[in-house]
Amino acid sequence: MPQLGIETVLVAGRGPAGCAVVAACERLGVKAVAVHSEAERSARHVRLADDAVLLGPAPAAESYLAVDRIVEAARRSGADTVLPVPPALAGNARLAAAVIAAGLRWVGPDPEVLERLGGDGVEPASERGLLAWVTAEGLRFTTPVARDRAAGIARVSWTPEDVERLPAAARRLPELGWRGLVTVGISPDGELAEVAAGFSLDMAVLERSHGVDAVELALRSAADPREAGEAPTGVPPRPAVAVQLRSTLAPGTAGRITGRLPGSGRPPAAAAAVDLVAVTGYDPGDRLDGWYDALLATVSAAAPDVPTAARAASDALSGYTDVGVPHDGAEVCAVLGRLAADRVAP
Repeated sequence: MPQLGIETVLVAGRGPAGCAVVAACERLGVKAVAVHSEAERSARHVRLADDAVLLGPAPAAESYLAVDRIVEAARRSGADTVLPVPPALAGNARLAAAVIAAGLRWVGPDPEVLERLGGDGVEPASERGLLAWVTAEGLRFTTPVARDRAAGIARVSWTPEDVERLPAAARRLPELGWRGLVTVGISPDGELAEVAAGFSLDMAVLERSHGVDAVELALRSAADPREAGEAPTGVPPRPAVAVQLRSTLAPGTAGRITGRLPGSGRPPAAAAAVDLVAVTGYDPGDRLDGWYDALLATVSAAAPDVPTAARAASDALSGYTDVGVPHDGAEVCAVLGRLAADRVAP
């Protein structure tokens, strides 16, 4: 976004989320620089980006999560901005401080705020939560979310009908200095649980519900307020659903993608009243490396009601049974089936 003083963004992430951010940078007219490990020199997020920088060996601690290597990659690439994608990086106060110390722009809350509020960078998985864009004026595009979990990971997220009150601590995020995207969990007693920066796996619920681009919101928060221009207004919020399709290969087991996944090739068809988006981190022939998260693709939909959005997401997944690796599509579609029947998922 040249008008914001942002020319080149180092996208610190991989997989479907990294691909989604790189694609958003292209839409916004920003040069995207990908980072990768030795195991993912030809990964999809690398192929989509304008440029790419090697971080290090396959282990994430020596590449994708290595603070010093990410900062050095930004320097080498000529990027003026570092955008951390997963909460594990976006909530890393040490990374934020190192990026700022290097004279680069950090996309996310200040390191001091992360120290106080950012927790340990976990992906929020409470059964209830909310998503928002936090500005000095308050919470924008606030989106309540309910989640169905498997093994502690939210696999289906949606906008619930019975919206709980906003925890007082969440309302205070602007005055506490938080800026940018936030995903929070709400505990069973209605209080604030997890607080995470970055692009959580259910951030697509906010995007579909309000018709906004989360990357644009994040970059606007990082720009000088005098240069940020008029903030996006979005559309009247609609019910939305987001799902995550994961490989069920045993941990540490590699595989090969042989068929198309949602988000690879032509966009899935959807009814006129449905806004449907699919994103994958893999094309046919790509290696699914056992070193990393097994997320294959995400599908999100907005519609006049949650059942319609759930049916659209399920239809988008229905044609992807044989992709070369086993996955949890049947289980995810079972949850979507309950939502489509207007029954709360257990």
